[in-house]
Order: sequence, then C-alpha cells, then structure tokens
Amino acid sequence: MPLPVQAQLNQWGKEKTPFVFLIDFECLKPKCWKLTGSINDFAFNFQGFSNIMPDINKAFLFQENAVKSKTPISFEEYQKKFELVKKEIEYGNSFLVNLTTATKIETNLSLQDIAQQASSKYICYLKDEFVSFSPETFIRIYNGTITSFPMKGTIDASIPNAKDLILNDAKEIAEHATIVDLIRNDLSRVANNVRVTKYRYYEEIKTQEGILGQVSSEIEGALPINYNEIIGDIIFDLLPAGSVSGAPKQKTKEIIFKAEQSKRGYYTGIAGYFDGANLDSCVLIRFLQADNIYRSGGGITAQSDVIKEYKEMIDKVYVPAF
Repeated sequence: MPLPVQAQLNQWGKEKTPFVFLIDFECLKPKCWKLTGSINDFAFNFQGFSNIMPDINKAFLFQENAVKSKTPISFEEYQKKFELVKKEIEYGNSFLVNLTTATKIETNLSLQDIAQQASSKYICYLKDEFVSFSPETFIRIYNGTITSFPMKGTIDASIPNAKDLILNDAKEIAEHATIVDLIRNDLSRVANNVRVTKYRYYEEIKTQEGILGQVSSEIEGALPINYNEIIGDIIFDLLPAGSVSGAPKQKTKEIIFKAEQSKRGYYTGIAGYFDGANLDSCVLIRFLQADNIYRSGGGITAQSDVIKEYKEMIDKVYVPAF
C-alpha cells in the first residue's frame, strides 16, 4: 500500500530524492511524483525549473485568443457573499477572509495551449483539470533558510500614482499587516529566528488587459539541520496558505465554505518541487479549470468596499499572454 503523501514526502526527503508535489486547498487529494520517474499528467514551470515544452507554432495565436470574453457572477450575487463575510468579521470571528468566486470565460485555447505559452513566475497544468499561472511564491527553502512571500494588495497599475495609492491605502496597509503577522506565526511553527526581511514591496504584472500592481512582503526563518527528513511535515503544517485563506485560519476556513458554498479543490492549493536539498513552491492562483471557469478573489476586511472588491475580483481574470 502506498504511503500517504505527507509521509511519502518525509521519506523522499530523508533519502534526498527529488520530487514534485501538488496539494489541494482542503488537503483531500494531494499528489506527488519522483522527479526521476515519468510524470505524464502534471506539467510545471517553477521559475525556470520546468518540464513544459513551449509550442512556438501556436505563439502567434495566443494573445488574441487567450480570453475573448468573461462573465463574472452578478454584482448582487457577489454582494450577498461579501455581506455574509463582513458580518462574520463584525462578529469578531475573523480579521481577514479571502473571498473567491467563479467567472465563466470564453477562450479558443486548451489548458495545455495556455500552459505552453503563458508567461508567469509559476505555471502548473494538471491534465484535463486546470492550469494555473501564479505570480505568488508559497515557500522557498535554500541552504536551510525558509522564506515566504505573501502577496496581498492589487491595483490597476494604469491609474495615476498607482504605486503610491496602494502603498498608502489604510485598508491595504491593515490587510497586509494581518497577513504578515499570520505568516510569521505560521513559519514560527517550523523555523527559528523568524523575521520580516522586506515589507510591502510593489511589483507589476503584465496581463492581456493591461498591468496589475501587486504588493508583497518577504519573511524568513532558520530550519532545523535535519529539515529534509521532515519536509512533508513542514509543507502540510503551513497549509492552507495564509494569503488565500485568512486569519485566524480554522474559523476563517469555515466562513469561506459558508460564503462560497463549494470546495475549492486545487484552486488556492499549492505546488512545488524539492531537488534533494532546496525547495520552491507556489500558491495556485490565477486559475482556469477545464470547464472554462476562472477562479479569482481577494481579501475582505472590516474596511473593505464591495464595489472595489468586485472590480478586483474581475481584474484578476486574465491570462499572462506576453
């Protein structure tokens, strides 16, 4: 009988056997593969570490066909979910809830086409299920140091002074601080000397419809010398990713399910690889399913404005076709 995935990763880590892993938000259907074996149903590009072969013959068709149209849920439907979440926050049950929704898109491209041609820091494709082109790192381990890069805060970069606006927005400042505190607490469960090494830095991401500005922070800590022997425990102990759940995690997960009314599956889960010593991984956002449903969302706090949050949810529906 095969080992459960968490135990399997510990064993491979102890043996320093390179592997790839994929874990859903609910941790109900995690998968893992040895990198020395055949991986037929999962394609990936983790910042250049990749088994994806671009199809140059399709590149010229990509931009105009990536997202031809998108049909989000109505504002009224979104508002109901938003108000449910806001009430839970007002009751004191959560400080921050990541609320996500589904948008139907029209595209002439297959998931495999998108995986082969998209330009993103991370790309993951599970055959007949989804493609994710994520800009967000989950954790990175290098020379015994674990680092997380929570991403929280999005703005249309074409707005005049967009960078200054988002970096000085009171709601965004409070939301980001909450996530940084949550990730610091998470990392402290598996590492020592946890500290914020870079706070609220601004980056821009090209999309089919323009440029999005994103705000992230960098947090790191020192792992025990035998971290490779417990690599599976480390990964699972940190789930779900704080930036796509909220704080406190357990109660916020209950609120998420109450508002969204369905399991997320691999959306907002994680994926990554271990090379025998070091690890890189991503949060599975910017996510398109085989049924052409695109999943997106954002963090809701007591200061959130429903119109702005609805717009942000729609702005995040894109394919990085550049």
